[in-house]
Amino acid sequence: MADGWLKAGLGESGAVLLQAGGQWDAQNVTRLDQQLRSLAPGDNAPMVLDLDQVERLDTAGAWLLYRTVKARRAEGGQADFTGLTPAYQTMLEQVAANDQPAEIEPPRPPTLVAILDRVGRGTVEVGEEAKQQIAFLGLLLVSLAGTLRHPSRLRLVPLVYHMEKVGFNALPIVGLISFLIGVVLAYQGATQLQRFGAEIFVVNLIAVSVLREIAILLTAIVVAGRSGSAFTAEIGSMVVNEEVDAMRTLGLDPMEVLVLPRVLALVITLPLLAFFADMMGLFGGMLMCWGALDISPGLFLERLQGAISPWSFWVGMIKAPFFAFLIAMVGCLEGLRVTRSAESVGQQTTRSVVTGIFLVIVVDAMFSIFFAAVGV
Repeated sequence: MADGWLKAGLGESGAVLLQAGGQWDAQNVTRLDQQLRSLAPGDNAPMVLDLDQVERLDTAGAWLLYRTVKARRAEGGQADFTGLTPAYQTMLEQVAANDQPAEIEPPRPPTLVAILDRVGRGTVEVGEEAKQQIAFLGLLLVSLAGTLRHPSRLRLVPLVYHMEKVGFNALPIVGLISFLIGVVLAYQGATQLQRFGAEIFVVNLIAVSVLREIAILLTAIVVAGRSGSAFTAEIGSMVVNEEVDAMRTLGLDPMEVLVLPRVLALVITLPLLAFFADMMGLFGGMLMCWGALDISPGLFLERLQGAISPWSFWVGMIKAPFFAFLIAMVGCLEGLRVTRSAESVGQQTTRSVVTGIFLVIVVDAMFSIFFAAVGV
C-alpha cells in the first residue's frame, strides 16, 4: 500500500481539483497536512477533493480533509468531496458531528504569582466593596436627615411591622442562646477557679463577660443571620419581580420606603434585645452557680453588685445601635444589588450575613480598644 499523497489539478468545471490517494492515516498526517496547506488555493476559487484513490482513511486523515473543506466554506468559497465510499462518508460525518471546539486551559502561573494575583484581586474587591458601602451610607444618612426635617414622611406602619419581626419575634432564640452561654461560662469558669479555691469569682467572670461583650456580640450575630438575611431576601425578591423599578416609576424613593423603616426598626430593637440577652445570660449563670457551686441567688446578686459598675452595663448597650445600623445597612444594600435572578438572591443573602458579622466583629474590636484606652 502506498503512502498518502496529494495532487493538484484543474477540474472539468474550472474548479481546483485536489486528488488524494494512498494511506490517509495518523502515520502520514503531518506530511499530508503540509501538502494540503501548500496546495489548497489561496483565493475563493471552487475546490473539489477527490478521494477515489484513497486506500485507507482513519479519523486523523478524515479530520484533515474535513478541516480543509470547512475552512474553504468559511472563507466564502465552494468546496465538495467526490469519490466517497459509504465508509468514508460515514467517517467524515462522524468527524463533522464531533467538531465541537473545547476551550484550552491556560497555562498555570507559578504558585507565588498566583498567590499574589489572588491577594491583589481580593484587595481591589475589598476596596470596591468599601466604596459602595460608604456611598450607600451617604444615601442613607441623606434620607434619614430628610425624614428628621419632615417627620410625616416616616412610614410608621412598616416601622412597627419590622420592629415586631426583628425584635419581638427574635426574643426566643436570643434568650435561649444567652441563657446557655451564661450556663457555659459559669461551668467553665467554675472548673478553672476551683483549682485555686476562688469559686466565688465566677460571678465576676459571668457579669463582666456577659454585660460587656458576650451578650451584645452574640445578639448582633444572631440578628445578622436572622434579620440581615431577611432584609436582603425581601428586597432582593422585589428587585427580581421589578417592584423596586415600579416604585421609582411612581416617584417613590426605595430608600424611604424600603430601607429606612428597616434600619430604624433594628436600631430601636437591638438595644432592647441586648438588654434581654444580658438578663438571660446572668440568669443562666446564676442557676449554674446555684446548682454546681452552691452559691445561692441572694449571694449571687450581692456579689454581682460589687463586681460590676454602671459602665459594665453601658459598654454593651452603647455598642447595640452601631451594630444594628451596620447590620441593617448591609442587609438592605445587598438586597438592592440583587440582579434579576433567583440565584443572585441566594448569593447576596449569603454575602449579607458574612459581611454583617464581619463588620460587627471589627467594630466590636474597635470599641474594645477605645474603651480600654479611655479607662472604661
